[in-house]
Amino acid sequence: MTRLIIARHGNTFGPGETPRRVGARTDIPLVESGMAQAMALGLHLQASNLIPDIVFTSQLRRTKETAGYALEAMDVHIASEPLAIFNELDYGPDENKPEPDVVARLGEQALKDWDEKAIVPPGWNIDPDMIIRSWIDFATAMRTQHPDKTILVVTSNGTARFAPHILADAEEFPFPLKLATGAYGLLQTDGDGWKAICWNERP
Repeated sequence: MTRLIIARHGNTFGPGETPRRVGARTDIPLVESGMAQAMALGLHLQASNLIPDIVFTSQLRRTKETAGYALEAMDVHIASEPLAIFNELDYGPDENKPEPDVVARLGEQALKDWDEKAIVPPGWNIDPDMIIRSWIDFATAMRTQHPDKTILVVTSNGTARFAPHILADAEEFPFPLKLATGAYGLLQTDGDGWKAICWNERP
């Protein structure tokens, strides 16, 4: 059984801060609560017998730190590998803008469609087909090169929402697409196609 754990990084905004739409061009660290989320993720994966053999992150600090704290909590000493395919997305004119500003420009329906259906709002520099192909190619490589291993990917909410396209019938994905900070999903295969076990699981 090859298992693919897809986790979202921890919090990057502290109490009293205004959340912003941070994407590929905004590289910020975890705040204290994000570190705690990462540690909780590691302890949860350990308790669930989901200790990773291989770990990948994006090239951004928030994902590297999340993986590091999770591995520390599990007392697992392996190096994570950063890959550009797992970077957060480019939100164009909304990059690093407060969410009220993003809503004002796009409207609530556009953001609802993005959260629920992965429909890219106007102005965002995102190529869904390329992201989907990257996930499919990655999943194929993991299945063939690392059979019976558990692989952890720490990425962003924007990028993670395209991962279910590795399933045989992505249109029938049984969970909402959005991942909360510090949450994860589990996809696995025994060689006969990938199956969704859980999504947005919060430790």
